[in-house]
Amino acid sequence: MMNFLRTVDRRWIFLLMGVAVALPILLRFLPPNKATMMDRSVFDAIEDLPDGSRVLVSFDFDPGSQGELLPMAMAFARHCGFKKHKIYFMCLWPLGEPFIEDAMKILETEFEDLTYGENFMSFGYKPGGEAVIKNIIVDWKQLFITDSRKQSLNDIPMTANIKSAKAMDLIVNVCAGDPGAKQWVQYAATPAGLPMVAGCTGVQAPLLYPYIPDPMAGLLAAIKGAAGYEQILLEEYPSLATEEMIKSTFSTTAAFQRMGPQFVAHLLMVALIFLGNVIFFVDRKRGAR
Repeated sequence: MMNFLRTVDRRWIFLLMGVAVALPILLRFLPPNKATMMDRSVFDAIEDLPDGSRVLVSFDFDPGSQGELLPMAMAFARHCGFKKHKIYFMCLWPLGEPFIEDAMKILETEFEDLTYGENFMSFGYKPGGEAVIKNIIVDWKQLFITDSRKQSLNDIPMTANIKSAKAMDLIVNVCAGDPGAKQWVQYAATPAGLPMVAGCTGVQAPLLYPYIPDPMAGLLAAIKGAAGYEQILLEEYPSLATEEMIKSTFSTTAAFQRMGPQFVAHLLMVALIFLGNVIFFVDRKRGAR
């Protein structure tokens, strides 16, 4: 047996890893998970706002990072929908706009009492990065004349009487780099005194932790943070835990399900490392003899 393990073709290991990743996806395996205090802080920042508060949501990422960020982006949209907050979508990345459309589709289909222009709307993409943030803090309509659907902001109930982003009650940012959460902190949250939460990729999280707890109330780091946030939402809003919602196009357990392959693959890696060390020490002991 030891000789077989010592000389096993590495292609069998690759196949085993493939199975470890594929099976949890096919079976929709949900691994054990515990929401952290940080996940709860992000949830509370939205939950504790009075119903109907104004929330500015910026999706600053592209398809390259949607695996980590799309589940939390859709979870933010659903949470704001349950609270009936007025949601102002925008993005500083050109490929972020399709994700805004996905979020608004969720609001239109899952919340029958929410309508475009009254409860949510989109400014779409605006080039300029941090310059866009600086401008909307001073005068929104100087930079944005229409929404993403080419309607005048003066004709949309949500924007008719708003001068700048200082009217927001909370900033929510989902980002994969620059411009992203760092720029929103520096040019919006800090100078305007606006509370803020964010979600980001795993490699970005250490750069954003220094901004917690002020001005950022919390941060969702990668798919683990998204899964924790989903778990809290499922506990607080049981209607999200139905089979129909779980199997929908934008599943309410999307982050949970993406944690499954990682969980099983990591267990397999630990087992293989342990087995490799056992073989090494057995061989060394035999060699000494």
